[in-house]
Amino acid sequence: MTAMKSQSLSSREMTPVWQLAHGRELALDRFRLMAILNATPDSFSDGGRFLDAQVAIDHAKRCLDQGAAIIDIGGESTRPGARRIDAAEQLRRVRPIIEGVASLGALISIDTTLSEVARAAIDAGAHVISDVSAGVEDPDMLPLAADSGAGLILMHRLRPPDSDSYSDQYAAPPKYDDVFADVKAWLMTRVEAAGDDGVSREQIVLDPGLGFGKTVDQNFELIARVSEWRSTGFPVLCGASRKSFVGRVTGVEEPADRVAGSVAIAVGQFLAGVRLFRVHDVEAHRQALAVAEKIGGRA
Repeated sequence: MTAMKSQSLSSREMTPVWQLAHGRELALDRFRLMAILNATPDSFSDGGRFLDAQVAIDHAKRCLDQGAAIIDIGGESTRPGARRIDAAEQLRRVRPIIEGVASLGALISIDTTLSEVARAAIDAGAHVISDVSAGVEDPDMLPLAADSGAGLILMHRLRPPDSDSYSDQYAAPPKYDDVFADVKAWLMTRVEAAGDDGVSREQIVLDPGLGFGKTVDQNFELIARVSEWRSTGFPVLCGASRKSFVGRVTGVEEPADRVAGSVAIAVGQFLAGVRLFRVHDVEAHRQALAVAEKIGGRA
């Protein structure tokens, strides 16, 4: 039995503190927003907006002023059909932004599946590794998280983005025996792999991967059953912002206009126990979640 397994869930629930790189930490006793900052030309919603480093840094400042706890920076789009980007190009896109945002004293997440990118990002000031492959794509990623002490987001995906489809465009639905049980079981195997490589429980957040290899109905089943993650003892990230399954339900085609639907999901997830949200629209989410927090008696 690994040291990770031996710690009780009750102690973690009593102290919901996420351990991050550079000696930082983030209490998850209330809602926390991760502001999405894509330094990519092809992201599904904001591709091309933040290719200039200073424009990106200025946007990060606005997000922090609006209440973001973390700036989540990525140099490779993970939208369905996106082409893969090598480490050198990812770093060319993100390193100057990370350095600029780090100078603000902000918490930073690097969105990548490559340990070379994650290592350079941490050296430049990043605190969290957000890996949509949960460490599968690069065997050096989990040891890097262990060695650096970085926060680690382990996400479920059925297949890589370049061979995936939007949630509302599958010719045949992805096959799961039980989408929640299957996603949970797979993520717990990645938790065990992380523990075997020396990652502590306190570093880990789980992401069910909404929109990654799931139909509209499968996404909403994961959303409806989010409270069942409590049995794992790990914090869960909600990443529904502006995604296609939101648009299918609301009838909104333009991703940037899917704010209301995205906020509605976030509020529901907060009331079910989620405290970490990856979002494009920081101010709208902050206002709604502040009200939800008050209703929940946590303000």
